[in-house]
Amino acid sequence: MAQIAPGGQAEAGSPGPIHIPAVAAAGAAVATLAASTVLWFLNSPRPTAWLIRWLGTAGTRRLGQSMARHVPQGVSEILDLQYLAGHQKTYLDVFFPTKVHGQAQRLPAIVWVHGGAWIAGNKSDVANYLRVLASFGFTVVGVGYSLAHEFRYPSPVRQTAAALLYLQAHAERLHVDPDRIVLAGDSAGAQIASQLALVVSDPDYALRLGIPAPIAPAQLRAMLLYCGAYNLSLASAASAARRRYEHSVMWSYTGFRNYPELPYIGLASVNRHVGKDFPPSFLAAGDADPMLAHSVELAEVLAAAGAETVTFFPRSERGLPHEFQFHLEEKAAWESLALSIKFLRRHTC
Repeated sequence: MAQIAPGGQAEAGSPGPIHIPAVAAAGAAVATLAASTVLWFLNSPRPTAWLIRWLGTAGTRRLGQSMARHVPQGVSEILDLQYLAGHQKTYLDVFFPTKVHGQAQRLPAIVWVHGGAWIAGNKSDVANYLRVLASFGFTVVGVGYSLAHEFRYPSPVRQTAAALLYLQAHAERLHVDPDRIVLAGDSAGAQIASQLALVVSDPDYALRLGIPAPIAPAQLRAMLLYCGAYNLSLASAASAARRRYEHSVMWSYTGFRNYPELPYIGLASVNRHVGKDFPPSFLAAGDADPMLAHSVELAEVLAAAGAETVTFFPRSERGLPHEFQFHLEEKAAWESLALSIKFLRRHTC
């Protein structure tokens, strides 16, 4: 180590002077940056949202690609149709059996809203699963929507309603029977789909939310809901880290840190508002899914109200994770798919 001679000069043979003020300044800058970063995370949902979006993109893309080998022959598609001008990500994909291509045949339509905690995800993540569904004789539509924090609640609900209007306007070309609509979704998409179902089935709810019903109740035949979040006040996990994650997500989506206290945002907790007129619903979630409690509670509320409900909550020794239905190497995913198809055919044929 260099020895500092009187006058601030290093002794001969030493490596050179150590500029202690510069080192101190650098340390102070690092400490300031660290403190600023902590404050940013504490006072804004954006950094957590960006982190979740960045971490989740690769995983969901890999999961989506893993389903490619299960897609059968005989499915045609029309991709990236813009259903709403002037908004981000408002495009949809349409999949249907190839045998109806070029014909005027209209099929029951499954309109699927993708997940991603309202702040991430893409319709392409679920495209291969939708191709599989279409192979069973349905027209299946993957709806993209604007993500938080750029667009806040309830923008995805309003945009999905616009997608239904678009599908009705182009029903013949897209092989959609507008009188046989199924709303479906996974994770956050299941919440969006279920909230739109309330808009369709409950005029008073639609008025309070401020979104007109895009279709009549009779047109909405059923719901297909996987791994959704239906109660914003329900703590889905005991860990503090999970609670912080969920709080950051909802803060980003709603724009309010105190979102649980706001009645308008409380409309997003669909389990508080569903009743006997809610469409027949198929609900599924795995035993290791932190969102399982949401599906169980919604199923109980629907059953108590007298609404038709079918549930599939499979168990596994290894535990079935969030979005288990997309893990097509697992037996439970195929069991769930078979039950879903049986349920849908009963309500759309």
